[in-house]
Amino acid sequence: MVSAHTNNEGSQESASIIPGGTYSIQTVTVGCKIYIRRPTPDGEEERLAEILSIRDKPVNSYTLASAQRANSRGGVKEEEEDALDKPEDKSEYFVHWDQFNKRLDEWVTGSRLILSRDLEWPRPKLPPGKKAGPGSLQKAPGKAPRSQTLLKKATSNAAAAASPTSASTPGRSAFPSPSPAPSLKRKLTDDEEEEEEEEEIEGDDVDAEGEMDVDGEGDTFELHVNGAQVETPPPVSSFSKEQEIEKLRTSGSMTQSISEIARVKNLNRLQIGKHEVEAWYFSPYPKEYAHLPVLYICEFCLAYFPSPMMLSRHRQRCTLFHPPGNEIYRHQDISVFELDGKRQLSWCRNLSLLSKCFLDHKTLYYDVTPFMYYVMCQRDSTGCHIIGYFSKEKESAENYNVACILTLPQHQRHGFGKLLIEFSYELSKKEGKLGSPEKPLSDLGLLGYRAYWAEVIVELLINTTDELSIDDIAQKTSITHADIMNTCTTLQLFKHYKGQHIICLSEAVLEKHEKVRNKRRRRIYADNLIWKPPVFTRDQLRFY
Repeated sequence: MVSAHTNNEGSQESASIIPGGTYSIQTVTVGCKIYIRRPTPDGEEERLAEILSIRDKPVNSYTLASAQRANSRGGVKEEEEDALDKPEDKSEYFVHWDQFNKRLDEWVTGSRLILSRDLEWPRPKLPPGKKAGPGSLQKAPGKAPRSQTLLKKATSNAAAAASPTSASTPGRSAFPSPSPAPSLKRKLTDDEEEEEEEEEIEGDDVDAEGEMDVDGEGDTFELHVNGAQVETPPPVSSFSKEQEIEKLRTSGSMTQSISEIARVKNLNRLQIGKHEVEAWYFSPYPKEYAHLPVLYICEFCLAYFPSPMMLSRHRQRCTLFHPPGNEIYRHQDISVFELDGKRQLSWCRNLSLLSKCFLDHKTLYYDVTPFMYYVMCQRDSTGCHIIGYFSKEKESAENYNVACILTLPQHQRHGFGKLLIEFSYELSKKEGKLGSPEKPLSDLGLLGYRAYWAEVIVELLINTTDELSIDDIAQKTSITHADIMNTCTTLQLFKHYKGQHIICLSEAVLEKHEKVRNKRRRRIYADNLIWKPPVFTRDQLRFY
């Protein structure tokens, strides 16, 4: 017996359901949805996943050589030998877990597929020019390819997050789409994944929205919008924190390029110093490194190696103990180094390759000459260990003060993301300019910036006794007018009182801000910043 589901997204035929136990693993093709065993902290679960790609199980030369050496020493375990003998493990399947973020996509072996449960067959497309019959539920164009559907979702998310006056930066695809390659595995439960999305960049309580009681009593400040009309804020329900987190959690980062969406993750794990982390997205490392269990990275020069022995030999010759740039900030154990992408070409390219493992919304990695890099490090007796960085265009027509920003996963949820954001605005204050990050932001970046903007704006309003306009707030914080308006609208701070617009800080806003202030977090101290805005000639800005 074959059942069917109705597709409401387009004019297509119904998707067939094949009952469990009536098909073989050879029946499973790209586009099918099948239940797969997924490891969890509590054991194992059976979760629905969509098959995105199928390949023969790859064998890396470095891995093969290591296995042969271990085998000669009698180091191969019996269960590993049994796994290699399973015929269903000759193929691997790249899957997207239902209702999970894209960064959790991974390669799985055939033995993890549950053939005893129903298999949902891909919905067949109608022939070109064929119209839906009279019995169809709705008249709609044919369903777009998966990559276009994902891009449409990403674009809509970006449009909702971007400011009204900001335009999305067009995607720049720098390299052709490679062949499928192995990937990571992130073992998180639903609750842990949602919590990670909320808190991963700058610590607990990063989301700046929340549901506010805008009708409650609170402090008010007169607001002059300098001729701009302020629209009536939408109802509170449209800014639900839960809906926003769920949208970001399940849709993934906002991607600029269709080719980026179709790319399959090609790395499993990275070892950076004493930390071992799992990759999230595709990064264009050389293909001979693609099927390694672990890619070893020098934490000072960011060179990459396939084995710990090669890394050890490199460390004996490597003379770097900090990023190869000028130290422009130091406070306690935190230092920030400034690097010119044109002068430190190899180091900045290695940094971009590394960051691409954790950023899905950037496509360019080799063209680093138009950018300045600001790398935050934590110092100890062994050297300066990279925490995160942001890049900045030497000449930005849109006055962006950040092109790309990242806190490495092993240092996330410790407040360093917000510290990087604060440092970027300190540079903008030194330049005497208003700044805004390049759009679209990643999901975690969006949450981090919203939290920073909310904290800075509310703190300024609380500590001032003078009348403030939107322009005054912008000049004091270096945050653009559009970002200020967006933040105030998101927090529902605008009120119409006696014919003019004012900012009302409700009890809910004040209580939330007080909780943030009570948390001990690192701050940037402008007195410790020794930096002058770099000035470039026309020849220095000629990159091509």
